[in-house]
Formats: sequence, C-alpha cells, structure tokens
Amino acid sequence: MEEEGLTTIHNTQVHSDNRAAFARRNLWSGILFGLGFVAFLDETLFHQLLHWHKFYDKSTVAVGLISDGLFHAFSWFATVGGLFLVGDLRRRNALWHKMWWGGKLLGAGAFQLYDGTIQHKIMRIHQIRYNVDILPYDLVWNISAAIMILFGIGLVISARRDERGRKGTFSNA
Repeated sequence: MEEEGLTTIHNTQVHSDNRAAFARRNLWSGILFGLGFVAFLDETLFHQLLHWHKFYDKSTVAVGLISDGLFHAFSWFATVGGLFLVGDLRRRNALWHKMWWGGKLLGAGAFQLYDGTIQHKIMRIHQIRYNVDILPYDLVWNISAAIMILFGIGLVISARRDERGRKGTFSNA
C-alpha cells in the first residue's frame, strides 16, 4: 500500500513536472486552437450562413469568395495545428488543461479583437454587417473579445500560481 501511495505521488509529480516544462507549448497550442476555432466560427456563421460579409468586401463577389476560402483554410490550419500540439502534449503526459484553456481564450479573444478593430475599423476590409446601425454589433463583438482575453489571462495567471504553490508543497515535503 505504501508503495502504491508513493507511486501515485511520484506520478503526480512527474505529470506536474512535464506540464511545467511544457507550459509555453500548452499556452501556444491553446492560442493557436482558440484563434483557429473562432476564425472558423466567424467564417461559418457570418460569411457562409448569414451572408453578412465576406473576408474581403472591397471587390467582386468572386474575389470575396476566394478570400473566404483562404480565410477558411487559415482557420483550419490553425485549429488542426493546435490539436497536433495537444496530441503531442498528451503523448508526453504534459497537457495542462487550465493553461491550455487560458491560451484558447487568449487566442480567441485576440483574433476577435484584431478582427473587430484592425480589419473592421482601420483597414475597413469588411464590417460585421451592412445597412444597419453598426455600433451595437461592434460593441458586442469587441467587448466579448475583451472578456475572453481577460478570462484567458486570469486562467494563465491562476495556472502559474497553482504551479508555484505545487513546487512549494513538494520542496517542503
């Protein structure tokens, strides 16, 4: 029984050491997945299903469709790339869920805030929607992006705090 308890503690420590060693990879795989996932949702909902806009609205419909196709490919490459990193982390027994979810929210929020400010307002390559009062749409889009970023930062900070506390617990044992 005692050996079993030691093994459990040892495996927990090894798992925690792995995830701490791969903290940056956990964060970046979450960021990549979150960015790709929100871009995929944007493309699917607003471009394809609702027909509110194309990725590039300053040209012909054909150019808009090509730009949507490229945007869609980008979103899938980011999503699949993030999942390949998750697979590698799981293989190494180093997947850190709290850090990954923090990264996912950071990536999703960062993409959405970039889209809502840079692409919509500065570059003006498209708007969320046309022929309506755009302010409520912009507010919801950008405020929800900021909320995702704040929650993502909170999770990353909490994960790091948990790890510092865990290291203090093992070094005092």
